[in-house]
Amino acid sequence: MAVSPSPRASALTAATSDAELVARSAGGEHAAFEMLMRRYNARLFRVARSILQDDTQAEDALQDAYLNAYRQIADFRGASQVSTWLTRIVINQALMSLRKRKRDRVLVSFEDRRTPDDRETDMADTTTESPSEAALRAEARQLLERRIDELPLTFRTVFVMREVQEMTVEETAACLDIPEATVRTRLFRARALLRASLARDMDMATSGAFGFAGERCDRIVSNVLTRLK
Repeated sequence: MAVSPSPRASALTAATSDAELVARSAGGEHAAFEMLMRRYNARLFRVARSILQDDTQAEDALQDAYLNAYRQIADFRGASQVSTWLTRIVINQALMSLRKRKRDRVLVSFEDRRTPDDRETDMADTTTESPSEAALRAEARQLLERRIDELPLTFRTVFVMREVQEMTVEETAACLDIPEATVRTRLFRARALLRASLARDMDMATSGAFGFAGERCDRIVSNVLTRLK
């Protein structure tokens, strides 16, 4: 169940600028920081989730990142957008959690390491949807999420930031500290890998479509034999 904003946070409006929220947060106003969190929660969770591939761990990393951001917010000077600043903190926290989880101290980097061949407002669904259609859509979404999780980390994160969260190429590059050309290349590769894996799923599903063997086969044969008698 979603938690409603506190009364003081509700007093702030969607028109309240990020700069004002930062200034008021730096002054110790928790309601302002609450509004800032609610404004970017979806984006930041998805970014953390794209790295950690686990909802619970992404939530934990996001909470830790928010705490780090709050401690540093008085030092924010506006050299970048607030959203970019927060995203970088979340990425760093998620990567730290990932290294800790793997326990092998392998540094996962988003640096540009190109090889010769390696040259995003939610809208309400206004249509009427039956329970079966809703279940089918949920299954399709779960399948897509699993396939996205299977993408290599660098491709997966760019895909989520660009396609799921609809961040611009410029902001994605700034958050990951990589060239814009690399963002485009990784998104292209991610799309290709995703299409290939989904195509395999489709091929496997197609071979078993409109299944006939079993009870249906027995029922038809039995009914025909009964009528023949």
